[in-house]
Amino acid sequence: MSEQTEGTPVLDLLVEMTADSVEASSLDIQTVMLVRLAALVAVDAPPVSYLMNLEAGMEAGIDADMVAGVLAAVAPIVGTPRVVAASAGIAESLAFEIAVAVADIAEQNEA
Repeated sequence: MSEQTEGTPVLDLLVEMTADSVEASSLDIQTVMLVRLAALVAVDAPPVSYLMNLEAGMEAGIDADMVAGVLAAVAPIVGTPRVVAASAGIAESLAFEIAVAVADIAEQNEA
């Protein structure tokens, strides 16, 4: 079991669970992240879930076209409302990521 960071036990657990699931899968990392994205759409996940998984997905080489491909592929199964909600969740998570990056840049410029 990995060492937990003080003050973030739930986040540490989620990171550990994700790493364990990737390790246990016979799929390559990109496929794992695309499947995880499809599962998030299916369960109507909150934006923070998209943020965490898309960040890891981007590190694995997932791009916007692949994300759109997953949304198109699952639409007939999960339905339009879930895909629209997922699109909004993805957009919200990306907007948050951009806001954090802009704040970091502003902070660095003030220093």
